Parts: sequence; structure tokens; C-alpha cells
Amino acid sequence: MVREGYTFSALPLVLAIVAAIFGLTISAIVLVFLAAAVVYFFRDPERTPPSDPASVVSPADGQVTVVVREAFNGRPGSRISIFLAIWNVHVSRAPLSGKLMKMEYRPGRFYAAMRARASTENEQNVFYVDTGRGIIVFKQIAGWIARRVVSWKEPGDSLVLGERIGLIRFGSRMDLWLPEGAEILVKRGDKVAGGETVVARWT
Repeated sequence: MVREGYTFSALPLVLAIVAAIFGLTISAIVLVFLAAAVVYFFRDPERTPPSDPASVVSPADGQVTVVVREAFNGRPGSRISIFLAIWNVHVSRAPLSGKLMKMEYRPGRFYAAMRARASTENEQNVFYVDTGRGIIVFKQIAGWIARRVVSWKEPGDSLVLGERIGLIRFGSRMDLWLPEGAEILVKRGDKVAGGETVVARWT
């Protein structure tokens, strides 16, 4: 479990103890279940990235909702969008090894993460990573329920394929943009696991 899980689960646990002391059994049980749900949401299972250095892994757990050819800052490439339901693991992972050249926090709206405009208009962290083969870009995007994107990395940091780089709280979206030269291996509707599922490969 990530450290935020301890913070968010502490309050319902304390309230459950207080409710039990005052004989409010049903309230205590409900609060314990709430704390358990929070712990489950903030779970952080180990993942095993592929050994192939040409592999690009999913930056998040969830379902692929968009695979489209799309330019970024005038450069041709492709975008993969992944929707995270509230029951998915919400730890973000590095899709490739490289150096974090730049990270931008962009305040914004909180449209439902499934909506197309969420990719550009919602609150987000944008990561620019120099992989040695080219620059890739991926985004942590807050949704209607997710109201906070958290990065554990800073510009200049080295990233390792599949390592933990941050967290999105309570339902959200991840976008991954790859330049031409990457073969996309997933399609809309595919389920992916962050840090493990190979979503593309450098050709």
C-alpha cells in the first residue's frame, strides 16, 4: 500500500473505534468497511517489467479507450489513452527507461475521464522523457472523481522501465504519446496492467 493509504484510512478507523466505544455497532462496521475500501484502493502490488529494452509498458492499470494517430507539438506519432476505474490500481509507472526532461503541472477542469476533452482540459501532470530513442510524453489526468494527480519524480531524475512514478486518486486517466517508430500493440477495449503489459514496441 502506498503511504497515502495510511493517511486516508486512519480517519474512518479512528471513527470506527469511537463508534464501537459508544455502542454504535452498525456505524462501526460501516466505517471499518470504508477503511478497508480505502486500503484496497491504495494497494500497490509488485510488477515485473519485460526484459526486452524495446518494449513500452502501460503506465497504468485500466482499459484502453483510445488508440489514435496524433501529432504532438507538430511531431507525428500515436496516442494511447487508458481509463482507470475506481477499482483499478492507481499507481502510475514509467512506460520506458529514460531521463525526465520536463514535467508540467496543468490546473484544469474535472470532466469525466472518459470524455475526449479530459485529455486537454482536465488537471494533469505532463511528463517528457528522453528515452535515447526519442522523446515520449505521458500524462496523469484527473477525472470527475479523481481530484489530485501526484508525481514522485522531478525533472532530471532517471526513470527505469516499469518503476513507480506517481499516483492518481480515485478514478482517472493516463495518456501515452509515442513518436513514429513505435509499433502499437494494443487496441481499444484491451485491459492493461501498469508496468507489465507491453502496449508498444520500438521498430
